[in-house]
Amino acid sequence: MISISDLRDRPEFQPILADRIWRAWWQATGTPLEVVANAVADNLGPDLIPSAFIALDGGRFLGTASAIAADMDERPQYTPWVAAVWVEPEARSAGLGRALVRHAAEAIFRAGWRRAYLSAAPHRRSFYEGLGWTVLEEAIGEKRMTVLARDHYS
Repeated sequence: MISISDLRDRPEFQPILADRIWRAWWQATGTPLEVVANAVADNLGPDLIPSAFIALDGGRFLGTASAIAADMDERPQYTPWVAAVWVEPEARSAGLGRALVRHAAEAIFRAGWRRAYLSAAPHRRSFYEGLGWTVLEEAIGEKRMTVLARDHYS
């Protein structure tokens, strides 16, 4: 049975979460894994943001999404963000990404925020629009990212 847990409740998954985030976004930049692991460790603190959520099938890691304060140096005016959305290849196309994004956004709303932000590569834009996120800006930074927003779920 698939469940979504706060990393605080399942800290033994911290190393695999750091590995997936590092491999997906940071390894190619030359950033050491330890830097990402330290950032992931911040999710174990008492504050609602940052928070990391993990999808599990029993004891098997399937994916993650986070709620963080800042995600784009180019857009410091936006906060907080859903970030680091990752689903293991064998678990994709089953609605897990949708569930993780919603879970992270709901955590932001429970923390008292009325709006959540998300940055996406251009080829992922339609996925997030399909989840009800609205494009605010396009072609931001070197990677030409899209910034999307979602207001509190009704």
